[in-house]
Amino acid sequence: MTQAALLALTLTAAAAQAAGGHDGHGGHAMSMPAATAPIGKPGDAARVSRVIDVDMTDAMRFTPDRIQVKAGETVRINVRNSGKIRHELVLGTDADLKAHYDMMMKDPGMRHEEPNSVSLDAGKSGQIIWRFDQAGTVSFGCLEPGHYSAGMKGSVSVL
Repeated sequence: MTQAALLALTLTAAAAQAAGGHDGHGGHAMSMPAATAPIGKPGDAARVSRVIDVDMTDAMRFTPDRIQVKAGETVRINVRNSGKIRHELVLGTDADLKAHYDMMMKDPGMRHEEPNSVSLDAGKSGQIIWRFDQAGTVSFGCLEPGHYSAGMKGSVSVL
């Protein structure tokens, strides 16, 4: 992890702790995209150009696991957990997701409530409204312990 990314993670965690913590888990928070790793930003619901449905299953898979969007497009990602255990969808870079997954392995009770993520109990649905600003690839994954390493990953191709 770069020094800038580590600083961003530390500052985000401190801000979350000052605001009452991350769902009661010691001020933990997923860092938002750093300038060196742009994944986009929270979108405006009034500017959503289309809806993408994603299903999460206990087979440790997302369906679909590959999504295409246009640079500058704002989408609503409707996420459904059709499994019997908790799953989540977190947008980020591969490096950020891996680093955060390692943290989740140490504290499996953490929950994500940032704009770039949705954490859902079995049978529940949620959404992410996101603006993909730059061409490239944005990754997503389930950071629940054991899920990411089992292959519960996907990507967004931003054209």
